[in-house]
Amino acid sequence: MRLDEATGQTIHLIRAYAAEVITVGTQQLTGPCLVAPATVIAQWYSGELADLGEAHLELLWPLAPEVVLLGTRLPGERAPAAVRSAFSQRGVALETMDLGAACRTYNVLAQEDRAVVAALFPGTTPLRP
Repeated sequence: MRLDEATGQTIHLIRAYAAEVITVGTQQLTGPCLVAPATVIAQWYSGELADLGEAHLELLWPLAPEVVLLGTRLPGERAPAAVRSAFSQRGVALETMDLGAACRTYNVLAQEDRAVVAALFPGTTPLRP
């Protein structure tokens, strides 16, 4: 039995990931995207992580996350200070990790029925330099 059959609702799970593409169900995502148990926003943001600002978070807040997993392409990447501050002010945890770890952690938390959103940054930059 699939885990989502017990609740009667479909949960968006990440089926595969690579540096340049993330597969959610049958949908292939090649740019920054938001993945939540009930929603996928494929074209969330068109820039680089370093340029992310508070205004870019407006699509994220209605998803009511308790935790956001920020999946980055390069080790040590972090969200800009203003973005980290916006999460802190709202009491939402922001966890930054590499893209693969964010995808795997998202799937575990989503299947546990947690209020989680994965903010993922796939692209042409390799996962590991």
